[in-house]
Amino acid sequence: MATEMLVLEEEIHYAISTEEIVFGALLLAITLAIHGSGMLLTLRVSNALKGWHERLATPSYTFALSIVIVAAWIIVLVNLFEIMVWAGFFVFSDAIRNPSRAFYYALVNFCTLNSGYLPLRWRLLEGMLAMAGLLTFAWSTGVLFTLAQDFQTKALQIRELRHKKRHAGSSPAARHPSGDSGPT
Repeated sequence: MATEMLVLEEEIHYAISTEEIVFGALLLAITLAIHGSGMLLTLRVSNALKGWHERLATPSYTFALSIVIVAAWIIVLVNLFEIMVWAGFFVFSDAIRNPSRAFYYALVNFCTLNSGYLPLRWRLLEGMLAMAGLLTFAWSTGVLFTLAQDFQTKALQIRELRHKKRHAGSSPAARHPSGDSGPT
């Protein structure tokens, strides 16, 4: 009961500080800068792989799918790096002393809001972390959607090409160069 009263009293006197806003805005800007660079890297790697795919003698469905998978891996690594930045700040500011715990809380809350894990002094950052996660996941979804759409178009082209090759050998025109079906 005494602990609850102390918590309530702290919350009554809590006011958002300029320090929270400045650090939150800075962390959000850093997160978006990292994400922008990461999405450019994702697209560059994907385009390089697409170039290799186009130069193959026989286009491969598996290779086309692997481009999307590699892009997803890069996006996950970029997000983990962004989370590491937030966790690093939590440790640096003494909001959470244990780096593993700081990374865990930042990871779990990057796209959700599970408030109450930071000290009152840094409470605003909980919401800003969730905001950063939502913004970056939306951006990542856009990049993956574009790559997945390209993959599906490429996969349909590969299927049509294989279908044409398979049926080209069975048509009468393919058996006789003149186009007729031979002696009747």
